[in-house]
Amino acid sequence: MNKTAIIIPARYGSSRLEGKPLIEVNGKPIIQWVYEKAQASKLADMIIVATDDERIFNAVKAFGGDVEMTSAEHKCGSDRIREVVERHPEIAYIVNLQGDEPLIKPESIDDVARNVQEDEHADISTLIRVLKDEAEINNPNLVKCVIDNNGYALYFSRSKIPYERNTGIATFYGHLGIYGYKREALIKMTSLPQTPLERTESLEQLRALENGMKIKTSVVDFVPVGIDTKEDLEKFKQIISQQL
Repeated sequence: MNKTAIIIPARYGSSRLEGKPLIEVNGKPIIQWVYEKAQASKLADMIIVATDDERIFNAVKAFGGDVEMTSAEHKCGSDRIREVVERHPEIAYIVNLQGDEPLIKPESIDDVARNVQEDEHADISTLIRVLKDEAEINNPNLVKCVIDNNGYALYFSRSKIPYERNTGIATFYGHLGIYGYKREALIKMTSLPQTPLERTESLEQLRALENGMKIKTSVVDFVPVGIDTKEDLEKFKQIISQQL
């Protein structure tokens, strides 16, 4: 009964790129690109798209994927995922895979799943990457992370962290927005009220840290291409055309 599920929250509305899950690239909607990466995971027992939009629901059904309708009242993807998880008592571990990450590596999805499956101390898991470019390090839209000696997150921030009183020492890490959860951790986090740091930085993961939950990180070596804008979409199209 201890199944691992990849759940992909997908909504139609987007302030910068309306209907992006259904935008077709090489004959496939973006949500299908993401779903197929999830299918290549070796640790997932189930893959479910969670949506509140019938157009997305029908598109996933059309390519043979599993999809469930959820409430339109959810404020974030974690709440949408919890609704699905509560319907499935067999799910013990969850990977929250964003529906706009069509180039995510299946082995990285498995890293996230493995950390909550095997690490008894980890409530949540996620991915980080080393940042070397100063523009990225100082970009408030790219979330940074500091970790302890065992790879557990100490803090996430839109600011440059750590602050360099002494230069040339710190390694800077950027956060990738994919999460793994133990079932009870997901339910706990989504039941807790927003915390001061979460509201200050607009980072949901800070709610978990403020409440003493442990987030295990894995370092990966790829730069994600999340599709939020028309420019992102064009970049994805170029990458796909080079791979063919």
